[in-house]
Amino acid sequence: MSDHETGGIPSDEDLSLPKATVTKMIAELLPNDVTCAKDTRDLIIECCVEFIHLISSEANEICEQESKKTIAPEHIISALKRLGFESFTDEVESVLKDHKQQQKDREKKVNKMEQCGLSEAELLAQQEALFAKSREKFRTAQQ
Repeated sequence: MSDHETGGIPSDEDLSLPKATVTKMIAELLPNDVTCAKDTRDLIIECCVEFIHLISSEANEICEQESKKTIAPEHIISALKRLGFESFTDEVESVLKDHKQQQKDREKKVNKMEQCGLSEAELLAQQEALFAKSREKFRTAQQ
């Protein structure tokens, strides 16, 4: 169901993080001989959701003060600073820079495909031919 079908904005009880992902992250951070109880994992998830809510609410206020309709990364960074999380901003800015670079690289790949002058069907046919050639080469090497 969409937000519109359920009557609007989801309640705080509907907001969470993927438990499997959080469990994996916790396991990666803990020594091998230490485990994390389910209740502890659930508490960590609740704290993370509350932190996200706090930052997004503050960023929304900053956004409204600037008469903007969309929360931008700069609003998040400003919210972190306002709320006393200045030590997080360097890491956030680094991740933002990496994200922007990935977006540029993705756009270059799309442009490269569009500029090659071949249709998607022609490209798929070429790919299949390369796969067939590779399979044949592999079979020959196996004999």
